[in-house]
Amino acid sequence: MKTEFPSKSEIVRSWYVLDASEIALGRIASRAAKVLMGKHKPSYTPFLDTGDHVIVINAEKAILTGAKLISEDLGVKLE
Repeated sequence: MKTEFPSKSEIVRSWYVLDASEIALGRIASRAAKVLMGKHKPSYTPFLDTGDHVIVINAEKAILTGAKLISEDLGVKLE
C-alpha cells in the first residue's frame, strides 16, 4: 500500500479571518500558525505547503499576559 500525497494542483487554499479581540496574544498566534502551516487539514504533509491564508482583525485589542504587560518593547526579554 502506497502513501498518497496531494499534488500542487490538488491543494485548495482558503482564507480565514481570525478576530483577536479579547484573546491572548499567544493563543491567536498559535491558531494562525496552525492554519498557515496547514496542520488543521487531513491532507497535511510536512514537506508540502498545504497551508491556508490568514487575516487577523482587531489585533490592537489582543490581551497581553504575563511579562508582556510590563515590557515596553516585546523584543526585549525581562530578567
